[in-house]
This record gives sequence, C-alpha cells and structure tokens, in this order.
Amino acid sequence: MGKEFFNEINILKALAIMLVVSGHLEFSLLGMFPPYSFQIALFFFISGYLFKDKYLNDVQTYLKQRVKSLLVPYFLYSVFYVVVTIFIYKLTGVFWGEPITLKNFFITPFLNGHQLDLACPLWFVAQLFMTLIVFLFLMRSMFGITSNRYIHLGFFALLGLGAIPLSKAISLGAVNLIVIRTMFSLFFVYLGYFYKAYIKDNYNLFTPKIAGIVILLQSILWLFNRDYDPEHGIGLSYVLVWARFDEQLIVPVITSITGIWASLFTVKLLYPYLKDIKFIQQMGQVTYHIMANHLLVMFVLTAIFMKIAGVPFAQRAEHDIYWIYNPVQTTYFFFVITMIVTTYLGVALKESNKFIQEKLTFLTTLHRKDSNEL
Repeated sequence: MGKEFFNEINILKALAIMLVVSGHLEFSLLGMFPPYSFQIALFFFISGYLFKDKYLNDVQTYLKQRVKSLLVPYFLYSVFYVVVTIFIYKLTGVFWGEPITLKNFFITPFLNGHQLDLACPLWFVAQLFMTLIVFLFLMRSMFGITSNRYIHLGFFALLGLGAIPLSKAISLGAVNLIVIRTMFSLFFVYLGYFYKAYIKDNYNLFTPKIAGIVILLQSILWLFNRDYDPEHGIGLSYVLVWARFDEQLIVPVITSITGIWASLFTVKLLYPYLKDIKFIQQMGQVTYHIMANHLLVMFVLTAIFMKIAGVPFAQRAEHDIYWIYNPVQTTYFFFVITMIVTTYLGVALKESNKFIQEKLTFLTTLHRKDSNEL
C-alpha cells in the first residue's frame, strides 16, 4: 500500500472526525446527512477497510496490536479524565460523571463508556475493540465454512439489519446493549473490508448516475427525518451507544450506507486539493486524540466565553456536557478552534510517545549489550 492509499485514508479519517465533532455541535458538514446519521458507521467502515487478511492466521499478534492501539491509550485517558473531573469538581462543585469505582473504571467502558462525561465520546473505542475481536473470529469461522464472499456479505448484512428489530424485542440491559451494538457495527466493518477487497479497484461507484441515485434515495429518506423537530424523535439520526433507533427498522442502515458513499465521494473529489495539506493529513493521523479531547476543549472555551461575558459559571452546570455558550454565534468558532487545538495536541502527544518509545528501545538495547558483555 503506497503513499496515495494512506493519504486517502487520512483524509477520510479527517472527514469522519470532523463529522463527529460537528455533530456534537449540532450541525452537519454534509447537508443531507444530519448529525448522528452515519458518522459512527463510517469509523467502523474505515476499520474494516484497514483490516488485513494476514491476521486471520495470526490471532495473537492482532489481539496484542488492538490492545496496544485501542485499550492502553483508552485507560491512560481514563486516568487523565478522572483527575480533570475531580479538579473541575473542586472548582465548581459539579462532578461530571459517575462515581469513581473499580467497576466504573474497568467495566463500564465496555458497557456504555459514559462513566466520565468529558471522555464519553471514547465509548466508541471500547466498542470498536470488541467489534474487531468478534469480527476476527467470525471471519476465521466463515472462511472455515466457505470462501464465498457473497455468503459472507449476506451473513454480516443479516447481523446489521437484525440488530434494530432485536433492539425492540428484548430489554436493553447492559449485556444486550453490547450485543445490539456489536451486531450493527460488524456489518459496517465487513462492508469496509468488502469494499476494499472486491469493489474499490474493480468497480466505479462514483459515476454521475450512481450519484443521482444516492441523492434521490437520500431525499426520500429525508421524508423520515425529524431532526428539525426533536419532539417527534430523531428520524434519520440514531444513537448507537444506547441502541436508540426510535420507530425506524431499516432507515439507520440505509442512511449509514448513503452517508459512507457520500464520504468516499467527497474524498475522491477533494483528494487532488487536500492530499498535500499537512494539517489535514495530521488530523487523519490523530483522530483518537481528537475524539478523546474535543469535549474538554469545548468545555474550556465555554468557560472562557462565560468569563468574558460575566456569566456565572454555575449556569454551565444546568446543561449537559454538549452545551456551549451562545451557540447561535459561536458554533463555528468552537468547531474551528476545537479542530485546531485537538489536532496539534494529538500531534504533540504522538511525537512524545514516539520519542519515549525510541528512548526505551535504545535503553533496552544498551542493557542487553551490557549484559552480553558481562
């Protein structure tokens, strides 16, 4: 895989994280696709897109890599946000999260990931870890039965489509929520895998005719959209973490697919103009850190605005964690500043980690050399 592949992936990941951040500010970068209508499915799709077949025969390496890349930084961020949450509590008297217990620290991340309000976007990380591990073992089992990719696609499609009616038929306790989320997300992981393996280099999905079909389909789906009137439900949007699909049965799957297509098409159109922009590439490389830190940056920006305006900070505690000061005028400022700060913070953290790893490797090598000489 060459430089162009990774550049495209970084731009797609950058778009995906911008869609998440803009969604938390309650606006959409893609007008026909409301916030929460496909962004999380896009991240699962990207994970499947990056899945390598070699891991089907090397489970141990895959498990180690996923623990290292997903869970280790997750729990490091958990420690950080416990400290930050306690610090804010000391200042304001408001504790933004659940009580600090061993269960909430080690178990709740896998149940719903909302044990700490400022870090709640990271619920996706624990779910991604579980989904990818299940995906690996399901793929091994499926290839043991048949190598027919269409049977594989049908199986994962049944999981994704079946998750929504199942969520309405069973009680949504902690374990059942994990099952529903995993079933739904597995389909999009496989869709990313299927797209890269069988479609990307063999078929052109971005012709004017297909674009017209997608626009028509999304305009029909918009008939089900109720985001303009929250009293009527969330319509095209869905909240996967709580398996909240409202009255819909198939619309969340369809709008996720059309949203993923629109994202791929956007990257295809903009790639010649964005491929050499360093900031965009960096953004795509540090999506984990942006996911982890964007609510904290918004929280600090809100505090600054309230201080300037002379508004008592106690007013902040009357709202949920996504509330920002004067959203009519400040939303886009929040978005731009948040993307800049979290991207460069992520780059700094990534470089720091790289430096530490190099030093540890050097010291380990030096120690081994000294031991051999002795």
